[in-house]
Amino acid sequence: MTTNGHTNGHTNGAGERAKTGIKVIVVGAGFGGLGAAIECHRQGHDVEIYEAFPELKTLGDIISFGPNAGRIFHRWSNGEVTKRMRPLSIDLRKYGFNIHKYDTGEIVINQKTPQYAEEAPNFNGHRGELHEVVFNYAKDDLGIPIHLGHKIQTYFEDEKEAGIVLESGDKIAADVVLASDGVRSKARKSVLGYEDKPKSSGYAVWRAWFPNKDMLADPETAQFCNNGDTFNGWIGPDMHFLFSTIKNGSDCCWVLTHPDEHDIDESWSFPGKLSEVKEAVKDWDPLCTRIISKTPEEMLVDWKLVYRDPLPTWVSPSGRILLLGDSAHPFLPTSAQGATQALEDGVVIAVCLRRGGKGNVPVSVRAHEKIRYDRVRETQKTGESTRDMWHKTDWEKVKQNPEIIQFPRQDWIFEFDAEKNAEETYDDVVKEILAA
Repeated sequence: MTTNGHTNGHTNGAGERAKTGIKVIVVGAGFGGLGAAIECHRQGHDVEIYEAFPELKTLGDIISFGPNAGRIFHRWSNGEVTKRMRPLSIDLRKYGFNIHKYDTGEIVINQKTPQYAEEAPNFNGHRGELHEVVFNYAKDDLGIPIHLGHKIQTYFEDEKEAGIVLESGDKIAADVVLASDGVRSKARKSVLGYEDKPKSSGYAVWRAWFPNKDMLADPETAQFCNNGDTFNGWIGPDMHFLFSTIKNGSDCCWVLTHPDEHDIDESWSFPGKLSEVKEAVKDWDPLCTRIISKTPEEMLVDWKLVYRDPLPTWVSPSGRILLLGDSAHPFLPTSAQGATQALEDGVVIAVCLRRGGKGNVPVSVRAHEKIRYDRVRETQKTGESTRDMWHKTDWEKVKQNPEIIQFPRQDWIFEFDAEKNAEETYDDVVKEILAA
């Protein structure tokens, strides 16, 4: 078995590697799909993206990328992409994160924002705006073909190739398909051999993003927009309310996680009702209601969260279709790691494919799963543990030690270098697979 050239994991830019001849189809042009395509391009593979949406729209609200994602972004064209993302992202180095008790409104603790290294920055910004930066980098800077408006009818594979059949009837083949088209990906059935059904998580999230005009008109709320970027959270029984101002206070966004037992088929967004949000926080600090009341109702979304059992495998029987990002492992928003872990996936599969070479694609795909699986599971669990920590707070214990309510920032998550780790572990993992 040939193992292609090894790197120290600190390669910058794109297109520096010799071409591998491996043809990759990426399905989905979200952060996970774009990241995987960019990383495949960096590692010398021939990659194209197929996306169901007919056009790029700057949808959504707040999204977080930890420094383990910033490290990946920074390697794209020697920091050029991170320079484009920075002005769109919140800067909390001065303000930090104020954590309030839900009823009194008192600030229990101000959690300082760490100074992240230049090569591993942290980004929190509007999902649509940051996505546009990454999309345009892949399309315009790197010239990766992105085919919009192409819905997938089915996936196929045999021992020699894999591919997609579009609703138009067109059949496109490659050496490997990376299915990064979310929790409803049709590739899940190709991998599992059956339809897996989601379960209610018992929670939903009201989410909003809006300009600061009405906030500025009210002296009680203007403070959040007149002092640069801010971040405040109110923690209470089975709910938490997080409010940010961003881009020097010009934009406002909030999320409120609350119990919800609606029986729906999938995580999905519905128009939200301000009256329902206000009812939910009627016994909370009045400032929460005041902020919520400044939200234009058309900007409010009610996002139902469903849970899916961890999949036994992300790899199809012939080893040529791989589930990536949410299609493999959806995260709860309280982990703040869903999009970042999708980026790490893209880094690792791109390295594994290069190391294995064109003749060993199925082994490389299985090596990716073995390298990623346990880390992803452990990171997923932080979404539940953080939510439960906030929703079941023992306020007497918090009085004695306010630090126990801080948002967790674990070194094992943030300081991880997915590319370096894949390079260092690939050979041993492949030996294990072949021995089995």
